[in-house]
Amino acid sequence: MSVTLSALLQPLAAQQPPLRQLFAAEPGRAARFSASACGIYLDYSKNLIDEQSWQTLQQLAAQSPIRQLSQQMQAGAAINNTEQRAVWHSRLRQQDLTNLKLDNEDIGAAIAACREKMAALIEQLHQQQYLGYQGKAITDLIWVGIGGSLLGPQMAVEALTPYHCSPVKLHFAGNIDGAVVSDITRGLDPATTLVVVASKSFGTEETKQNALALRQWFKDAGADSDAIALHFWATSSNIQAAADFGIIEQHILPMWDWVGGRYSLWSAIGLPVALMIGNNAFAELLKGAAAMDQHFFTTPFNENLPVILALLGIWYINGFGCQAQALLPYSHYLRLLPSYVQQLDMESNGKSVDRQGQALADATAPVIWGDAGTNGQHAYHQLLHQSQLKVPADFILPLKVSHSLTDQHQRLAAHCFAQTQALMQGKTLTEAKAECLALGMSEPAATELAPHKVSPGNKPSNTMLLDELSPYHLGALIALYEHKVFCQGAIWELNSFDQWGVELGKQLSGPIYQALSANKPGNFDSSTTQLIQRFLKNS
Repeated sequence: MSVTLSALLQPLAAQQPPLRQLFAAEPGRAARFSASACGIYLDYSKNLIDEQSWQTLQQLAAQSPIRQLSQQMQAGAAINNTEQRAVWHSRLRQQDLTNLKLDNEDIGAAIAACREKMAALIEQLHQQQYLGYQGKAITDLIWVGIGGSLLGPQMAVEALTPYHCSPVKLHFAGNIDGAVVSDITRGLDPATTLVVVASKSFGTEETKQNALALRQWFKDAGADSDAIALHFWATSSNIQAAADFGIIEQHILPMWDWVGGRYSLWSAIGLPVALMIGNNAFAELLKGAAAMDQHFFTTPFNENLPVILALLGIWYINGFGCQAQALLPYSHYLRLLPSYVQQLDMESNGKSVDRQGQALADATAPVIWGDAGTNGQHAYHQLLHQSQLKVPADFILPLKVSHSLTDQHQRLAAHCFAQTQALMQGKTLTEAKAECLALGMSEPAATELAPHKVSPGNKPSNTMLLDELSPYHLGALIALYEHKVFCQGAIWELNSFDQWGVELGKQLSGPIYQALSANKPGNFDSSTTQLIQRFLKNS
């Protein structure tokens, strides 16, 4: 790009009229700046955009490689250029798998076979026909993974709690902290527990160490190698490593190089979700994501939900210099969504070089954070409303809910809508003082207190309304954020599908672990050496 995004957008951002003025000047603003698809309604009218700035952003999308890259992605081109891999996670959720080939391999048949194998295992578990080494039915399943192998399924399982139908209890083991496995296994019986190890390489340290700890748990209970083989499954692309661990080939569900970890929910990594909600409901999750794929691939940019969200994000990062994005689901069941999107967005686009390895002139990727409403209103919303920081926010609210507490849902919705209104309009000094006087305060007291009640307003937000939080709508919502991240990466001209920065910490942890296990400080920088010495002295 000959002109940097910041050079293009910052002058426009500096002359942007305030939101109060924009709403006053255009009574139909909300209708004009809204769009819907796949049961998701997006109101983006409370953003700092007018006709000129929005047209500029639309032109930016039109001139970007979004369409070209999306077509290449669908065709199976290696758009993950640093690893020479296709990016085909969207193929995992399409319904028609016929004539789906990549490098002369029948991918469609492989996906179908994996789905059937997953479905058969889940049916066995649901019917309590999967018996452990003592002839008892499986009652608990421990899912061992980290990053994309954990965040996606854990979030989706939580989000779809009202759809749970499994007699098998599910436990997630991710962190290498020994307390995780220790706490999970307390009270469980190895004879009625199944373990699934989720690791594409079968070499991820955290996952492998937790798997080893669980294997030892079985051994300590008297299970031999045959018994352990009966109780351990895996999803991996490294069949040999899984076999070396002791997992039989029949118990290995495939993974593929063309599926990145943070995009793997739709593969066998989704097994925990399918286990808890059933095979039919899991198919609906895939169907919702596939519908959003179709919307993204075929809809004009001015009505395209992922493109709209992507452009607004770039507008704030490169136009206004915003460094954070709040994700605020007004749904208890969606409380893990911010953690999931953290990895999806920050690991994908947290880069400093373009696809050719040249330094980027513009900032990329915000810090994603948030929690379920209304909890955040009693915590960090104070900063959103009154600090000098400008933090764009996505508010998400399901319209229909699974419970019968109608009044509470109406109150939740009222809080959600009020927060976006308050962020937009704020409260002026004149309004704050008038409010104080109306409460009976004296003129001097009102004058003294009023500045503390001022909210600057003009803080941007999006509001997304889901018809309901069903498997279909959750699938569409997740795919919406996937495609948003893809669009931003295309505009920034970076590779959204590698994560080399994650590797450095892994590389450095090896020598440090060796020093710790050998009880020797080693030869590191003074700070690291000092920390090692203190650990060895006091642990």
